[in-house]
Amino acid sequence: MRKLNLLLLFICLILKSYAQTEAAKFKQSWKKQILGTTDIKQQFANHDLSKLWTVTDNQSVYGFIGDNYQRIRIKFISIKKAGAFTYVVTGKTKVRDNICNFKGTFTIADLRKYQGTSYGVDNKYKNKLKNQYTILGDYTLTEDSTQKNTGVFKGIFKTDFYVDNNNKIHYDDIDIHADGFTNNEFVGSWAQYTTQKAKRCNWGDYRIPNSGDLDVGAGEFSANEKYIKNGWLETYNKSKPATSNKPPLEWWQ
Repeated sequence: MRKLNLLLLFICLILKSYAQTEAAKFKQSWKKQILGTTDIKQQFANHDLSKLWTVTDNQSVYGFIGDNYQRIRIKFISIKKAGAFTYVVTGKTKVRDNICNFKGTFTIADLRKYQGTSYGVDNKYKNKLKNQYTILGDYTLTEDSTQKNTGVFKGIFKTDFYVDNNNKIHYDDIDIHADGFTNNEFVGSWAQYTTQKAKRCNWGDYRIPNSGDLDVGAGEFSANEKYIKNGWLETYNKSKPATSNKPPLEWWQ
């Protein structure tokens, strides 16, 4: 047990160092958004925000791992509030045919209100909401070490939500029909238990943050042809007619 704990500590130190540059790039995008200057997370300490991370259909959650943009699939199966700003997470990952279980935590580090409000296409949400907010947090996801090719994910995330006139909290999909829409953006790294080698690993709803030349889509995600062999054939061909009317396989079950 002592050796395992030391190994986990070593991996986390590697991830922290490796992810700093990636996180810095991601935080640059926050500066382009008009956010309030005050952290107001205390106002939401008694609210359960767990549903914000499980709204999106998994087919629309895109992610990559490594510099070759190998596709990774992330599925959050259970998210439960464990403290004012802490959530316990369980789920599964899939890279090629390798499926692994993980557990971990989300920690809300900062919560800000947008200074402006979007009302969507044709002002659909006008007079229906009070404010829009963004959560800035940290995550650690630990895969089952008894499984094949497993390790630890660590990084930062950004999640948007809004509060309606009845004080109900909603996943912010107000601009879902706008070009480049995204939410639940995760930026960080993954380090394998056995080699301690760290790899970039980012994912998000509908688009991937800091994805370089992987995403060449205009209105929606579309993988660059040169990366198709790395698990992106489905997204490359999604504009073509479906060959089957069967629902997509839920790979995590």
